[in-house]
Amino acid sequence: MKVLDFLNSAKIYYLSTVEGDQPHVRALGFVMDYNGKISFCTDNRKKMYAQMQKNPKVEVCAVDKNLNTLRITGTVEFITTEDSQKKALEVMPDLANLYSVGDGKFEIFCINNPVLKCYEMSGKKVDVELL
Repeated sequence: MKVLDFLNSAKIYYLSTVEGDQPHVRALGFVMDYNGKISFCTDNRKKMYAQMQKNPKVEVCAVDKNLNTLRITGTVEFITTEDSQKKALEVMPDLANLYSVGDGKFEIFCINNPVLKCYEMSGKKVDVELL
């Protein structure tokens, strides 16, 4: 199983950040492969962006229809370029309702050195590949 397929089939997944000593979790619904990295987007006016700037350690968690749970742990790298923004808009055209290339708020990020853990409800490990 590939991570991108898992996340796309889950449709909604959760990203955890930290502000001080308080964790914050929020739902995400966009993911893409950008230059061989699992990549997401956000708005740089959101607290999530500021939290990732201050502490780039994050974790993504998703559950699929079979109740397998995937966790991705790593550090955020912002990879915002016109090319990454264009690719995101191609992958999910509805993002154009919120963002445009070069609008000054649309940010693309990936998770570097991702540690992947996937388990069935029984606790049995499920093999997953990044891409």
